[in-house]
Amino acid sequence: MKKIIVFITLGLFLFVSCTKDDAATSGDSINPNTNKQSTGSSSNDLLSDKKFTSMVVEVVYVQGFEPSTNAINNFVAFLTARTYKPNGISIVKRAIPSTGKATFTNAEITEIEDANRTKFNTSNQIAVWLFFTDGKSSSNTSTSVVLGTAYRNTSMVIYEQTVHGLSDSPFEPNRSVLETTIINHEFGHILGLTNLGTALQSSHEDTEHPKHCNVESCLMYWSSETGHGIGNMVSSGSAPQLDAQCLADLRANGGK
Repeated sequence: MKKIIVFITLGLFLFVSCTKDDAATSGDSINPNTNKQSTGSSSNDLLSDKKFTSMVVEVVYVQGFEPSTNAINNFVAFLTARTYKPNGISIVKRAIPSTGKATFTNAEITEIEDANRTKFNTSNQIAVWLFFTDGKSSSNTSTSVVLGTAYRNTSMVIYEQTVHGLSDSPFEPNRSVLETTIINHEFGHILGLTNLGTALQSSHEDTEHPKHCNVESCLMYWSSETGHGIGNMVSSGSAPQLDAQCLADLRANGGK
């Protein structure tokens, strides 16, 4: 049987493009460009309550590819445990039609966000875009597939069709556990891990796999980006956690 290596990729690029303005229900002036910055650059804003006291996560999925309720609940628990948002974390979830495309480039994923995103930063609330697509990444090869990408300061995509193909069959991970692992790993990059906007408090960045932790049991360890690694890391029936060094980094940058 051909061995499949699964990659959760980290987007370090910035696309600047025109987008329609969202009507601000709070009366705040909204500038969508504040949500079009580089991955990790809003780590302190997300972690602390210094500027933003609440967070809204816009969960958008292609019809038929809605993430599991458990995975979204686990993600909210992850956010609550790591960030200071005294006025709360809310989830706004909705479906959009399929584009009909089988594969997507990073630029095409960004275009979908720009056409469909409605939640942007306001004066005291930071907004996050989490998209679950029905297509596959154009970066997939015959031996590797992409599960998710953190590609802006508050944006990430999960290739849910690919997740479906790798979960809930005999000898494969539970889907909600796999989803939780991918979502939390990608959001870890948005929070600036590892050494991606959140400064290291100790030397634990993997020099062979930059922007990942060198502790094998950590959520941010590089092997969570391989099929074998994902299987090992979720074999206990729960998603891996951040290790003590990653937690120390987040606390030093304003998190819990």
